[in-house]
Amino acid sequence: MTATPDLRTPQLASPDLLRSVFRRHAAGVAVITARGEGGPVGFTATSLTSVSAEPPMLSFGIGTGASSWPAISGTEHVGVHILGEHQQELAATFARSGADRFGAPTGWREGPQGVPVLDEVLAWVVCRVVARVPAGDHRIVLAEVLLGDPAGPGRPLLYHQGGFSGLRD
Repeated sequence: MTATPDLRTPQLASPDLLRSVFRRHAAGVAVITARGEGGPVGFTATSLTSVSAEPPMLSFGIGTGASSWPAISGTEHVGVHILGEHQQELAATFARSGADRFGAPTGWREGPQGVPVLDEVLAWVVCRVVARVPAGDHRIVLAEVLLGDPAGPGRPLLYHQGGFSGLRD
């Protein structure tokens, strides 16, 4: 059996093309936190990637126009939290511009290195930022994992087609 050729005309590269392609890509949902000059900051990220096992290192992207960027650009440590499917509202809160991200009902505490650590997540780590790599209108932050807790209960939250959902069996 031969495959049917795809007769659609490809689109030229553009921000809209990239967004459309990545809406089709299901991604895990994380919240990145840091201690800022005016208090805790954080944002929802779907760009989290494991980079290295030795040393344990990860990366995430952040736009230079994001409200959290000033704190992330200068901090030495960040918290990375893997959200569970029960945390859709938390993910939406940290994704919403102008939201009071650390007000009720968000549960959190000050963790190691003063990093805000969120409650009831599937897993969290505190990392030392080792580099901020320019990438267009974003920065790729490389961070070395220092410590964390991988044992929260539940199933992961996913982001797909512009919305949050859980895994289906």
